[in-house]
Amino acid sequence: MGKSLLSLTGINKYYDKNHILKDVSFEVIDGEFLTFLGPSGCGKTTLLRCIAGLEEIDSGDILLKGQSIKGLSPNKRNVNTVFQNYSLFPHLNVYDNIAYGPRVKKSMAGDELKTKITDMLELVQMSGYEERMPNQLSGGEKQRIAIARALINEPDILLLDEPLGALDLKLRKHMQRELAHLQEKTGTTFIYVTHDQDEALNMSHRIAVIEKGRIQQLGSPREIYNNPRNLFVASFIGDRNIRKVKILEGGEGFAKVELGSNIIDIRCVHEAQHPCKSGDTAILAIHTDKMQVSCHEMPNSIKGIVTSIHFAGSQTRIDVDVDGEDMIVIEYLKNECECKVGDPVYLVWEETGAVLLPLEDSEDPRGFEEGDAV
Repeated sequence: MGKSLLSLTGINKYYDKNHILKDVSFEVIDGEFLTFLGPSGCGKTTLLRCIAGLEEIDSGDILLKGQSIKGLSPNKRNVNTVFQNYSLFPHLNVYDNIAYGPRVKKSMAGDELKTKITDMLELVQMSGYEERMPNQLSGGEKQRIAIARALINEPDILLLDEPLGALDLKLRKHMQRELAHLQEKTGTTFIYVTHDQDEALNMSHRIAVIEKGRIQQLGSPREIYNNPRNLFVASFIGDRNIRKVKILEGGEGFAKVELGSNIIDIRCVHEAQHPCKSGDTAILAIHTDKMQVSCHEMPNSIKGIVTSIHFAGSQTRIDVDVDGEDMIVIEYLKNECECKVGDPVYLVWEETGAVLLPLEDSEDPRGFEEGDAV
């Protein structure tokens, strides 16, 4: 891991009596693409605005290159923000929009500024658009100009607040690739806000999953996808079958659990404070797309009855009743098991497809509580 560029320590933010950010602490690594991911209202945009200086924090500190920027106004912080609506000046052409920052800061002028703008337009693949007005640009083109306008100031960090939110799906997918390539090419540290998990997983070096003003997990896309720290992350990232189970036997990194009439071995998330102990109730989370339907009993499989089969082009969704509860399997390849509705089948999964999580006291997406029956 590289050196720390930005450090947030004990950040708290209130709106009146509403506690929006709750003791948030983490490091941003120089040159990384970090994404704040979470549902609407979780505090991710507020956190970004606090880093930008657009919101004041109530307690804690923000250090950029080891120096506190807590009390600095936005124009005194070497960070730039790209908003969802791009905020281009409608009365200025592309050239003057990009030139605005250096002219205000008096950091460049004349031939130097002209050369730099040419370089920025080439970087975002918009050469020849200097004379275009914002109302002559598409959504994707406006986004590129907004990024060029921010990058010409050579910020330590580029903050992006859901910049793809207004684009159609095809263009959004294209711009995801463009942004990731641009970040890699420039080496600029990106902090990106989104509620779209696919966007976060596709572009980021690391993801901070945020819920109710707290960072629930911070790690690589692969780590968060395969090893969620808690039930919220498991429910929010990927599509999983989530069931309560009884731990019959706990072990080092695994547990033998009871799911209805089935007894299976499941790996545990390795958290010292959450060991898999015999007799405990826990949460079993299995990726729907890492499961497979078998017509024959297999080691460590779950028995059920097929209730529906839906073909959708590249994938097939199979619903299976397991002791009165529905489990979903998403298959992308032709399965040797030619099952039909009403057939008994067995469900299996990849090694990283299932994980056992602690049953938490806090409210969670499925509404489980300690007193619920297994």
